[in-house]
Amino acid sequence: MQQAIRRAAFAGSFYPGTEPDLKQLIMQVYEAEKPRINLTLAGRQLIGGIVPHAGYVYSAWQAVHFYALLKRRGQHVDTVVIINPNHTGYGSGAFNSSDAGWWETPLGRLETDEEFLEAMDIVPDYTAHAREHSGEVQLPLLQYFCPAPFRLAMITMSRQTVESANLLAQKIFQAKEHTGKQVLVVASSDFSHYETPKHGFEQDQYVIDQILSMDVKGIFDAVKEHQVSACGYGPIMTLVAYAGLVSNHPEMSLLSRGNSGDIHPSDTVVDYASFVCYES
Repeated sequence: MQQAIRRAAFAGSFYPGTEPDLKQLIMQVYEAEKPRINLTLAGRQLIGGIVPHAGYVYSAWQAVHFYALLKRRGQHVDTVVIINPNHTGYGSGAFNSSDAGWWETPLGRLETDEEFLEAMDIVPDYTAHAREHSGEVQLPLLQYFCPAPFRLAMITMSRQTVESANLLAQKIFQAKEHTGKQVLVVASSDFSHYETPKHGFEQDQYVIDQILSMDVKGIFDAVKEHQVSACGYGPIMTLVAYAGLVSNHPEMSLLSRGNSGDIHPSDTVVDYASFVCYES
């Protein structure tokens, strides 16, 4: 794998471009949400989570619920696998890893786990990640809440099908078994786009019910049957499928829901939600 650095492409747009401003915004959101953050699951073994990926001014209000729980848990993690949808259309195949040796944000650099990605045996593609925001925006939050050293396995998913999700979950599981590493899987996804607040909430509930039931095909069917515009349902399905491989009794809990109208009231909004997946 090349040792290229994947520079922060969305610093200054999706999140502040300087370290002081970035830390200040995350801290402000965290302090505002702190009374509502449910830390009762901090005693469980965490498998992963579902986190939104819009601009921080809109979606960090939900994202901090997962990352604060992860911080309180203090769980040792060797490798964070971030699975995000492919918004740009670049790349080849159903999913691609990144060929970058490091990922850079205003908070510093994070190293790619080359051993883990090699064990996964998936095709790296620079173009699939070069202008994709939905993986990058998770990194400053990870750095802020989880300063302990860990490495990254960044994966962008183009083909969001049940078959692709099951295959990718199997590859993550096999790499975990092969390397013996402690793994956390983050599925990056927003929910309904440009619906009224009421309709978006109702639409998303069809999918959320299936997520909480840990039903991979149910998630896919709910998205298609109800035409829910959740952009990362493939990563979500992958997390659910992976959880079933690493645990006999995985569970999912909804941590927080909101929409862009909470910040800037509008007749049409984008919806966000965060979840945590854990061993029961």
